[in-house]
Formats: sequence, C-alpha cells, structure tokens
Amino acid sequence: MSESRITQGSIVLAGGGTGGHISPGIAIAERLAEIAPQFDRVFACSTRPVDASMLEHVGADFTPIPAEGLSPRPVKLVRFVRSFVAGRAAARELLAERGTRVVVALGGYVTGPVVAAATAMDVPVLLVNLDATPGKANRWVARRAARVLSACPTPAMPHFAERVVGMPVRDAARARRPREECVRELGLDSGFRTLLVTGASQGATSLNDLLMHLIRSDRGAFGEWQVLHLVGNADRQAIERGYREAGVRARVLPFLHEMGLAWGAADLALSRAGANSVAEAVLNAVPSVFAPYPYHADLHQKWNAKPYHDEGVAVLEDDLVDAAKNRSTLGAALLGLMGDHARRDGMRARLRSMNAQDAAVEIARAAVALAG
Repeated sequence: MSESRITQGSIVLAGGGTGGHISPGIAIAERLAEIAPQFDRVFACSTRPVDASMLEHVGADFTPIPAEGLSPRPVKLVRFVRSFVAGRAAARELLAERGTRVVVALGGYVTGPVVAAATAMDVPVLLVNLDATPGKANRWVARRAARVLSACPTPAMPHFAERVVGMPVRDAARARRPREECVRELGLDSGFRTLLVTGASQGATSLNDLLMHLIRSDRGAFGEWQVLHLVGNADRQAIERGYREAGVRARVLPFLHEMGLAWGAADLALSRAGANSVAEAVLNAVPSVFAPYPYHADLHQKWNAKPYHDEGVAVLEDDLVDAAKNRSTLGAALLGLMGDHARRDGMRARLRSMNAQDAAVEIARAAVALAG
C-alpha cells in the first residue's frame, strides 16, 4: 500500500518470459492506472532477465514467480512439478499480501501457478489470450477463468474466447513523434530510408544471418537505406563489423525499450510474426515482411500476420533458417519492397486507414468489473 493513498487492493498481471507477454501487460497496466487508480497494479512475472529489464524500465511493481514449462522428459517433468509447487506457494503469498481482487492472465508457464493459487483463493481470473493458437497453459487457464478475451482470432479453436479485442500496445511502442525526431533520437541519418530488423525481445539468429548474407550478396540494394538492427542476444560487435565491412550504414542494438522510436523511424521492417510485433507494426503503419518463428511445430505465428498479408498490407514468408535458402524467398521479398517505393507507400496509406481500437482499455475495464 502506498504511503500517499489508500488503495482497494490490487490487480495482478500474470505472465512473462518474453517481451510478447510483458509488453501487452504494460499496456493494460497503463490503462488501469488511468481508469482505476484505486487499485495497485502488480506483475507476477518469470525469473528471466528480460522481464525485470522491461518492468524496471517503466517503474512497474513486480514479483518474479518460479515456474518452468511442462515437458514429458522425466528430469524436466520433475523440475516442472517442483517449480509449480514453489510458484503456487509464492503466488499465494503475493495475492494475499497485496489484497488481490482479480488476476489478469497473459499466458506462458508463469500463469499456471498463479492461476492455481487464485483459484484456490477464490480470486477471479481474466484470461487474455495473445496468440492465434492458444498454448497449453492458456487452454488450462481458460477452464478456470471467469472470462476469456483474445487479442486475435483463434482459427483452430474458433470458440476459445468470448470476444476478440485486438492486441494491447504499450505507450512506449507507439510512434508519437515525427519521423525526423525519431531518426535523430536514434542517431540515424535523415537522408536515408530506414529498414528496421527485429526478432522481438529475444532476437532472431536466422534474421541476423539473412541480413549479413544480403549485405554481401546484394550490397547495391542498400544504397538508399540504413538499417536499425535489434539483434537480441547475438554478438553485437560481429554484426556491427559485418555492416562496416560491407559499407552499409547501420545502428545495431541488442534491444530497445522505446520501440515507438524504432517504428516511427522505419520505412520498412523485417520482423518476427509474434502477435505483439504484428500489432505494433500495424498500429504504427509500417510496411513489414513477417517471418514466423520457424521452430514451432504448427508455425502458429503465421496466423498472426496472415490476415494482413491477405489484405496486401504486409508480406508473410516462411523462415527457412538457412541464410542462403532464405535469400530466394524471405530475402527476395524484402529486397523487392526496398526497391518498390510506390508499393510501400500504398501499404502505409492502407495501414493508416485502418481503425485501430485501444484493446488495452477494453481489457482494463473487464478486469475492473471483475475486481469490483
């Protein structure tokens, strides 16, 4: 409880492990602060460093909860059970200490022990599904939730959620300044077009490898361009050296909290197709080539971007992992858009004409109604 005010308990946002879980949670927390300041907002996140980094950056109140993913392998299964028991105990302590009125479950393995604790304590749960294919944790949570909303359609499970509300996008991921200011703030050159390359919070090795291949095999395509490359956990210095040796202008960063600057500066993006990344690109009207994460058995990220690909406002290509193989598909699509200014301009105009609803407001209102 704050020293300066008396609250009516807390709303706990449970989820984490990737920026794709934390970013929508931040967006919901921002709207909760506006419409229901009488409730504290607390994150029950994973123990991964990315969670703490993102939440500390926005000054959020958070508690890491021990949890691991479910696996049929005996050793990992034992670890899952142990972490689930420990996580449930830690979640019960958190919910009781903070007078929790409702849990907003954002998906991922952290939600399991938190929702188990909430169910045992008769704390209502609002599930916000963030993927086109609900994962095991979300399917388990849905059976225990008072309400289920989804950020996107779930074609394989069309009746999974009561309503599709859109993806919550945090304020820091919205381009609120003119392009020139964003370019200047990022240390880029206003005289060149900007290609944004991002593999989301963890980075994407195959996209990094593809860019290194393209700047060697198709150097001429980059004459009018500079690259803002978010490389995640990859070797930043090696990638910087690759751009330097190829003579391609580039700003290489591991991660960027203020993604609104990146989207505001971008004329084109090459991005993973996580629901959060797709939503940010569309909201900021940035023409994009989306490459779904290739190691999911069902390639479920593809469904996040497919509606926009079908409408012609984005391009969707499989990631074949190998840079040489990607050159003729994913790389060709990217280079084609880099050289086709009229097509990019048309895509951006159509993206701007789309009505963007603030999903975070609807989700925040649903949480407040359950809390009340």
